Amino acid sequence: MKILVFGPKARYDAYLPDFAPALGAELVFCPLGGSPRQAAADNADAQILFTDPITDTGKDIMDLLPNLKLIQSEGVAYNRVDLEQARRRGIFVCNNKGCNAASVAEHTVMLMLMALRHGITGHNAVKEGRQIQMKEAVMASGAPELGEQIVGLVGFGDIAQATALRLKPFGCRMYYYSLHRRAPEVEQEFGVEYLPLEELAAVCDILSLHCAVNDQTRNMVNAHLVAQMKPGIILVNTARGDLVDNQAVRQGLLSGRIGGIAMDTLAPEPTPADHPLVDLPPEIAPRAIYSPHLGGNTGGSFRRAHANMWNNARLIQEGKRPNFVVNGL
Repeated sequence: MKILVFGPKARYDAYLPDFAPALGAELVFCPLGGSPRQAAADNADAQILFTDPITDTGKDIMDLLPNLKLIQSEGVAYNRVDLEQARRRGIFVCNNKGCNAASVAEHTVMLMLMALRHGITGHNAVKEGRQIQMKEAVMASGAPELGEQIVGLVGFGDIAQATALRLKPFGCRMYYYSLHRRAPEVEQEFGVEYLPLEELAAVCDILSLHCAVNDQTRNMVNAHLVAQMKPGIILVNTARGDLVDNQAVRQGLLSGRIGGIAMDTLAPEPTPADHPLVDLPPEIAPRAIYSPHLGGNTGGSFRRAHANMWNNARLIQEGKRPNFVVNGL
């Protein structure tokens, strides 16, 4: 069994589960910055593809891999894989559902706190010798505590639920929006109430994105939704940059409708320095906080992900159905 990997060998070496060597698989790597097309052309006999979630895997790649049985995302996202093309060809597409929920939830709460409690601007003030001036300005500003905020979660899967559990002790009032409302006992367990998306945006102090990218959610944070938002809202994105219309959010920042952004993900990725949500005018730049897509990047997340990936490889080797199939097969 040959496995083609779109990703760095070092990461696979670091997180190789104990049972994996016994499968006897041959691994061939195409590191980030390499040519996936060339790697596929050179390894046409590969049966399994392990792919970084930010690498495009479309018809052109599948055409070069006629023996392919499984496309396995190394993460939770799978929006860069052509799901319909894989389904037509009988290729399973799988993700690592839930593997990074705890990690991303922690990161989400961190970004909320940084946005509210001047995490970047305070750090810079101390480094620049302006500690007292910054402290006095904040003391006079009525800066809120996280527990005083109304938080809206867009999507209510594993990560949003893990985020709700971590926010609950702060005392936040929490709402959520999802295509499918959860049962009353689930809402009670997580301390959340349901609201339609536009109502959620209108009442919340913090709006946190936690849904997958698809035809229904792509650019869901658009000019229309921004216009519905509570003035001064903080937008947090630890999901995918494609959920956001960059120009609409930029205009929201410029107008003051959006009070701040805290973004772990931006589209496109890699993110250029002249990105419309990064290259901001000096007067609004301090209201933006970024992290370089680190939400799910913990050892625990990768250990869980790689254990599932290799287990799916074993299931394919045994002629069985893999776990967490996302393309309807």
